[in-house]
Amino acid sequence: MSPAGVSRDVVAAFDVDGTLTTHDCVVPFLRRVAGTARLAAGLAARPHRLVPALVRRDRDALKALSADVVFRGRSVAAVAAEATEFAQAVHRDRLRPDTVATLRRHQADGHTVVLVSASFAVYLHPLARLLGVDHVVATELETDQSGARYTGALEGPNCRAHEKVVRLHRWLDERDSSRARVELWAYGDSSGDRELLADADHGVWVAGAAAAA
Repeated sequence: MSPAGVSRDVVAAFDVDGTLTTHDCVVPFLRRVAGTARLAAGLAARPHRLVPALVRRDRDALKALSADVVFRGRSVAAVAAEATEFAQAVHRDRLRPDTVATLRRHQADGHTVVLVSASFAVYLHPLARLLGVDHVVATELETDQSGARYTGALEGPNCRAHEKVVRLHRWLDERDSSRARVELWAYGDSSGDRELLADADHGVWVAGAAAAA
């Protein structure tokens, strides 16, 4: 921890789905890009992966499978265009006013705000820009060697549960900081946020209630 009497920079980490937004964003984005029928057909065509994931209720495996179905071979530029429009719709219609008000208070106090989410970074970056947030730690999609098309794989693990803590600490290290050198606020609403909230100096459970700093 920081030496006694030394103030620490404040970082506020916000989950997105259900915390900043009123609904899940992942499935609506998958449907937007691929279409509901194609998404369903693609999942059904891979029973050797789908059935075990459903039986185990393995959300990480389901995310990886869905990404393979929807994004494999798809143009990065085309997905980016869809992501920008999707982010605009989320910003317009799906944000929680209570949690956004908390985010604004952190910004007004000069705190560093970061989105830490299992949602796909491809649409969280434009959403972050609309919110005036500079930093995103989220689930990334792997591109091919040319960088022009997606492979269908995730780049690293799904950013949920303990992986949120791992990624946030790595991000802090990359900023020439460390977890010990910051005062961390964290906001979340689901089981996938528990590790992040436990790691924070101030962990705030926001499901069903206004998030207040």
